Amino acid sequence: MIGLSASSFVDRMTALTFDNAFNPYSDEDADHDLPGAAATRCDNLRKVIDASLDTGVDSMWIARDLGYRGGRRTGLALTDEVHLNAHAAMMGIDELVRSTGGPAVSERTAGVVWDMLAAVDRKVFLWNVFPLHPHDAGAPMSNRNHKRSERHATRFLMEWLVDALRPRQLVAIGRDAQTALADLGFDAACVRHPSYGGQPEFIQGVSSLYSLPTRSAGTAHQLQLI
Repeated sequence: MIGLSASSFVDRMTALTFDNAFNPYSDEDADHDLPGAAATRCDNLRKVIDASLDTGVDSMWIARDLGYRGGRRTGLALTDEVHLNAHAAMMGIDELVRSTGGPAVSERTAGVVWDMLAAVDRKVFLWNVFPLHPHDAGAPMSNRNHKRSERHATRFLMEWLVDALRPRQLVAIGRDAQTALADLGFDAACVRHPSYGGQPEFIQGVSSLYSLPTRSAGTAHQLQLI
């Protein structure tokens, strides 16, 4: 049973081990990470959870799993290095620290998500059904769908977050995430994932959920997203 603290939650995260899955809270990438990168990512996640517990959150946005350009590097769901400062500002945190060297890496999906988070202007907790980065065997910089057994093995983490944060609503980012959440027993509203031509529908879906002014699909450059 996880005690009601961010530290105990993060401790459980560090202990997760699965084949062909990078755990950003205990694993380090020799090609990209700075020394102590896993500890930095743990600290960032702890800060975000503490801030969420302290002031509450409006909702949770939940995608399927971490990606190699985003959460693998930052340890934060739907957040690339370019948007670490935006994440800190949304949560009322002084700073979230990069754990990698070289130029900041962007992720197109994260860019669209953070554009809409700015429009929503509420505190939203970001998470993944499977909170690690699953990849193909022998290809660490790839993305694969997590397995049903993997999400059930980590269900207790989602359960703790929903119980501790008590968000007004759960929002699944994509049908895959909604289906996986339903399999775990969580009911979530669903918006289209912004990848592969889904950006206009994602914008429309979020705008509808949060009663935002209608935005034209032409207001954002349409890209095939990662």
